[in-house]
Amino acid sequence: PLLIGADGQGLSKRLGSLSMGELRAQGYEPMSICSLLAKIGTSDNVEARESLQQLSDEFDFGKIGRSPARFDEAELKGLNAAILHALPFDAVKDRLAAVDPRAADEAFWTVVRANCALLPDVAGWIDTVFGDITPLVDDEDKDFVATAATLLPEGELTAETWSQWTGAVKAETGRKGRGLFMTLRKALTGQEHGPDMGALLPLIGRERALKRLAG
Repeated sequence: PLLIGADGQGLSKRLGSLSMGELRAQGYEPMSICSLLAKIGTSDNVEARESLQQLSDEFDFGKIGRSPARFDEAELKGLNAAILHALPFDAVKDRLAAVDPRAADEAFWTVVRANCALLPDVAGWIDTVFGDITPLVDDEDKDFVATAATLLPEGELTAETWSQWTGAVKAETGRKGRGLFMTLRKALTGQEHGPDMGALLPLIGRERALKRLAG
């Protein structure tokens, strides 16, 4: 079928962002592109598939409609995210190492992959975990964050540290909910959203955590 854009307009052959090479350069997984191309314009739902064999088994010329097929890059990115989130560490280890050797770590990949739509997105989480970020601490939260820093448990940070720490901070300050959890997330990561802090905090480590809490 004829391909049209998300806005209903025809796709230009000169639209460089739609070339396979450009899509690959942006970080799209081959199977996300194949999944879209095999299903777009058919009566099937457009869903991520893990193999060409699956797509071949499901393909049926009788399912292809006559109406123009709408290409939406947001849909492609959603497919890519679904495929990426399911990739085991061994499948991406070398590619992560090519981005940054520090990212070639199974614990790191397991924690951040659900927050990456494209593999290059991992670069932002490398900065968040290992880099010198700018903590986001509002003026009215500075004393609270300073108090929280004194309550960070001693020793190596583990998967249990976040809940133990926030429990102690809540008991000491009376803060709870967003005022507790979001304030600490912003101070530690410089962001309002991201991976589960219980899993992320051990990757950040005690030294970096204290440095960020100190502003």
